[in-house]
Order: sequence, then structure tokens, then C-alpha cells
Amino acid sequence: MVLYFTSNVVQPPATIYMGKDKFENEDLIKHGWPEDVWFHVDKLSSAHVYLRLEPGMTWETIPKALLDDLAQLCKANSIEGNKKDNIVIIYTPWANLFKRGDMATGQVSFKNPQMVKRVLVVQRENAIVNRLSKTKRIEYPDLYQQRQQRDRDEKRSKKNEIVKKQSEEKAAAARKKNSEQEYKEIFKVGAKPAKPATDDIFGDGDEDGSDDETSGRFADDLADFI
Repeated sequence: MVLYFTSNVVQPPATIYMGKDKFENEDLIKHGWPEDVWFHVDKLSSAHVYLRLEPGMTWETIPKALLDDLAQLCKANSIEGNKKDNIVIIYTPWANLFKRGDMATGQVSFKNPQMVKRVLVVQRENAIVNRLSKTKRIEYPDLYQQRQQRDRDEKRSKKNEIVKKQSEEKAAAARKKNSEQEYKEIFKVGAKPAKPATDDIFGDGDEDGSDDETSGRFADDLADFI
């Protein structure tokens, strides 16, 4: 059995969940998602509370109002912590949880202790706890199957992105090829060049023999002066 809550202090609303007891916490530890963030009262027994991050949100940028909701829910679900003021709530990504075989049921440690953040809860805020309690729903999910489906969806999404990118690259290459072909057609290699305007200035290209006749007349005139 898993208890689900909804926090409306952010949009879209955030999904929060926790196990009923330490035995169910074991399943949550085992089948968590990479998008999950784990919350617990520091140095005291409490429920393992999880936040499932929405796309675009990171565990380091959780809004303060949402952190307050999670911290209050943790405090309210700790027998000893609920009676105390100024308690500390610790939180870390699910992927940072470390579980050894010799650990007690529900007990965890951290792969990287530096990836653990803390938030101080001065006192219980009944308004927050009551608001969250009104959204509580009880479900009996197959956590293993949910995780498997999540992984399949992620794999399919990544594959679709690759196919889309390859299609876009192929279309861009085709457009470039067509553009280059059109350019070559405009400036086609081997086209007959225009005749230079200077070719006929002195009549070098005249084929009617007029130059020879003129030369002959000048020669006759010159002979008359000799």
C-alpha cells in the first residue's frame, strides 16, 4: 500500500508519496524513479517521503513552498519528530540512496553524503498538514511494473528523438544539395563566353579582304612619288 498526496503550491501540482510502514519502504527504495527525491527526519524514525519531480525541475531547485509541504509531512509522520520543535529534514535524490544487505529493514545510507540537503522545521504547521491530508489517496500499485513501464517510455521517447533528428538532418542535406545544383545550373561550366568588345577594333577579324585592297592602293600611291 502506498499513500499519495498532492501539493498545489506549485503548477503543475506535485505528486508526493510514502509507504505505510518500513516494509513497504523497502519496495519504494528498490523501485524508485530517477526523478524521485527522498525525504526523512534527520536522526529520528519517520516515514520515507518521496517527491516525484516534474520535467524541468531539479532536486536542487525545489521551490520553498513545496519544500515546506514535504518537510511538514515528514514531521507529521514521525512519532517522535512530530512532538518536537526545531527538527531537521534531510533530502537527497533517490539515486543517491545506498542499501546494503546487512542493513535493517527500511534503513538506508548515502552513496555521496555531500549530495544531502537539510531544511529546518521550527514547528508543526497544522494548516499545511491538514491541506495535504485532504488530498491523500491509498493505492496498491505494482511498483516493479510501473518502473519497467517508465523505462520503456523513456527508451521509446529517446528513440523517437533520434529518428526525428536524423530525419531533419536528411532533409537539410537534401535542401543543400538542391541549392548547390541550382547554383551550378546558373553558372554552368563550359558555357560559350561572350565575344570581347575589343576583338574587332582594327578589323582583325574582317573576312572580306578589304585590308588587302587598301594596302594595295597605298602601295600604288607611294610608287607615284618615287
